Amino acid sequence: MHPDSPSSRLPAPGRRAVLGAAAAASALAALPGTASAAPAGRERPVRTRPRALPGGGDLGPKVLVFDPSTPNIQGRLDEIFRQQESAQFGTGRYQVLFKPGTYHGLNAQIGFYTSVSGLGLSPDDTTINGDITVDAGWFDGNATQNFWRSAENLAVVPVNGTNRWAVSQAAPFRRMHIRGNLNLAPTGYGWSSGGYIADSRIDGQVQPYSQQQWYTRDSAIGGWLNGVWNMVFSGVEGAPAQGFPNPPYTTLATTPVSREKPFLYLSGSEYRVFLPEKRTDARGVTWGNGTPRGTSLPLSRFYVARPGVTAATLNQALAQGLHLLLTPGIYHLDQPVRVERAGTVVLGLGYATLIPDGGVTALKTADVDGVRLAGFLVDAGPVNSATLLEIGPRGASRDHSANPTTVQDVFIRIGGAGPGKATTSMVVNSRHTIVDHTWVWRADHGDGVGWETNRADYGVVVNGHDVLATGLFVEHFNKYDVQWFGERGRTVFFQNEKAYDAPNQAAIQNGPVKGYAAYRVGDGVTSHEGWGLGSYCYYNVDPTIVQHHGFAAPNRPGVRFHDLLVVSLGGNGQYERVINDTGAPTSGTSTVPSTVVSYP
Repeated sequence: MHPDSPSSRLPAPGRRAVLGAAAAASALAALPGTASAAPAGRERPVRTRPRALPGGGDLGPKVLVFDPSTPNIQGRLDEIFRQQESAQFGTGRYQVLFKPGTYHGLNAQIGFYTSVSGLGLSPDDTTINGDITVDAGWFDGNATQNFWRSAENLAVVPVNGTNRWAVSQAAPFRRMHIRGNLNLAPTGYGWSSGGYIADSRIDGQVQPYSQQQWYTRDSAIGGWLNGVWNMVFSGVEGAPAQGFPNPPYTTLATTPVSREKPFLYLSGSEYRVFLPEKRTDARGVTWGNGTPRGTSLPLSRFYVARPGVTAATLNQALAQGLHLLLTPGIYHLDQPVRVERAGTVVLGLGYATLIPDGGVTALKTADVDGVRLAGFLVDAGPVNSATLLEIGPRGASRDHSANPTTVQDVFIRIGGAGPGKATTSMVVNSRHTIVDHTWVWRADHGDGVGWETNRADYGVVVNGHDVLATGLFVEHFNKYDVQWFGERGRTVFFQNEKAYDAPNQAAIQNGPVKGYAAYRVGDGVTSHEGWGLGSYCYYNVDPTIVQHHGFAAPNRPGVRFHDLLVVSLGGNGQYERVINDTGAPTSGTSTVPSTVVSYP
């Protein structure tokens, strides 16, 4: 991320067929074990329905469940960390679950594709007298590649009074209670490039140090130490006062709409999934008085999927009314997973990863209420997909304000783990969708990386009206990173880097405009608003490239932006303006943001 360390970040929607009742029956009839039509002249066999899939089931070998009496917990944690500490593009996936109770003397070091969670209804039901640690020893003290890991639903009493969580993108910290301070930088305060906290209480001070940007939502903190470029808060008790650009704090008293991520918990000996209720103008944690507000589902209502299961089986489970719990591992899909029923939950554990094969879309939802997608990774396959994730079909128009679809900790990657291509990564067509923390990333390092090798023109496209994004991270796309065509869209916090690997100015020329904006609002949009948005360039193949602006939007009163910035990292490329033709150019080799406090 930082220009002094260039190796630190070495980083049109397709067919939308809605599966109706007849099509669902047809799909089920095609599953193995179902009789097909007999040739003419032969006796037609009796058509049988496929056997119903069972709900619930074993969580599998990659889910480790501990209680306070479990022997050698530290040894098991250390073993996973040894495997995952530097396995940035490996295939290992792990979920660690702690039953309610008190644990003493643990240091849970969290590596790649590892999620650690408590199994209580409140974080305070599961207390660790010790640490939940992310550091960057594997990368010489540089945390800018500490991706794809998470901590949820735990209370932590740090051994030395401060817990270290030195992460960058795709590393959510949810429903956590830190009874002390929280340090967001690696040992020695090396580079780190941004993260996300939600529904958490930090009794002491949050210490970002080198964190370049960060978003905190619906939480409570004892204090906040400093800011580098872009620190955004919404609904946070104890947040610093609005001060952008100096200090670089964007502070909203409340979050317009939020609904926390579903989570697994234990009710006695029964596993259930809690579904938090929607909040409007939210502030502070949901669990402050103990039991959070919402509903729950028994695990028997879920098809508990294991790696190796087919997309047809996942769709059979959905068609018969089950929800999906994706246990840790990698799932290859030869057809889209189709979420057609209102209120369906698709919840991943331990960074369960969906890979669409043959150019299909990984997952599509219908235009229905209350779908919850959470906690999984979509990895593009080597054959170009028109889209990787579609929220609602083209032309979706139903009002979902009372019960929106939520997309939470759903991450998308094109390249890095191997060649991958997708024209558009995520398309949001359904109205009122809440996209709450996503990192949509065209890889800038790893395997299968190159301007055409992992070609991906567009990151996120929003066609639906009334869509809200809270914590939107989108990076390195060949053209526009975000395009927003729906009305009344809102974004609270946006982090972007333009593609590092553009070969020359001509490769990014956009008609008469130099480069494609990181965040573009469509010309016909009359109402849109954004708070705390940043775009950075680091053109390391051709540092002479000029990007006209980071943001493009129609100049009209209903389209408003607050606290914008663009940065040239060490002079590797330049921005001429911040938004449209407004804002000063970035200057020379100095990594100093150019800012616009209010637009228009």
